[in-house]
Amino acid sequence: MSKLASVLATSTAALLVAAGLAACAGADSGERVPAAATADRAWLLPASIPQPAENPSTPARVALGKALFFDTRLSGPSGMSCASCHEPTLGWSDGRKTSAVGKDVMTRASPTVLNVGYNTQFTWDGRKKSLEDHAMGPHRHLSVADYKASAERLGALEGYQKMFAAAYPGEAITQESISKALAVFQRSLVSTDSNFDRWVAGDRTALTPAQYRGFKLFTDPAKANCAACHNGPNFTDNGFHNVGLKSGDVGRYAFRKLDAMKGAFKTPTLRDIENTAPYFHDGSAATLREVVEYYARGGEDASNRSPDVRKLDLTERDKEDLVAFLRALTGRHAAFVPPQLPQ
Repeated sequence: MSKLASVLATSTAALLVAAGLAACAGADSGERVPAAATADRAWLLPASIPQPAENPSTPARVALGKALFFDTRLSGPSGMSCASCHEPTLGWSDGRKTSAVGKDVMTRASPTVLNVGYNTQFTWDGRKKSLEDHAMGPHRHLSVADYKASAERLGALEGYQKMFAAAYPGEAITQESISKALAVFQRSLVSTDSNFDRWVAGDRTALTPAQYRGFKLFTDPAKANCAACHNGPNFTDNGFHNVGLKSGDVGRYAFRKLDAMKGAFKTPTLRDIENTAPYFHDGSAATLREVVEYYARGGEDASNRSPDVRKLDLTERDKEDLVAFLRALTGRHAAFVPPQLPQ
């Protein structure tokens, strides 16, 4: 070996050893994600979604509801389907700041329908008490005559006649039977098996150190305090809160005349939250980082703000960790296959 080659070999070996020592030192001194505690299992979703005794799920009802969900013929003149505002590739939302029905732009965003079966109240203002009632809500802009015509139009199709007979034997094709099938399908849309779920179930490698730090901030009342409202397996308390947004929308107050409900809106689930931008009921936050920044400064309008929303003492790393944790709530999903619509 030449002298130059010998020097290069020695130098390379020294660099590799130094790199190895540095890596070991980093691994030993770096944060390690601990195993989930027994109490953390309270964040796991139940194995099954609650179902009403009068409308339990069956494969035939799920298939029927899926077809109806994607069928623009249901809405008649607007040419829209449920999927127009709840698109599978957009986290079952629509990616718009606020939704649109036909040519009418709404004042509120379309929330995801993932895990909606775990909810106890529905819509941003809680006006719907059951998923069956909620399922047909977006079509209320149709007149009774329009809706009756839409139901009759679907009922005249042989494909739907067979599907309804299998799903709801002996029942006519009406607004009620249509809404029941839509509700059953929506209950089948579940987001679980996220990195966070895997960590809670025992895989201590499922979360990164940043995601774990974010979880600790998320649940710490003295820090981010997010779990004050986003708690439980579906990351919602199913309650209504004014989070300090500047808005003329009275929210829940329209249906419950309590001062605390002025400007209050339903706490949305945070599951698959990275896929459902923009955020808040008015779509005013474009990114998760904007959401974190908003809460860090304590909102905008303190006049009727919930006491759980306050200015937070968060570092830049804290904010990054919170966003990292929120991204750990995205579940694993098989590729969605749209239905072939009955003829």
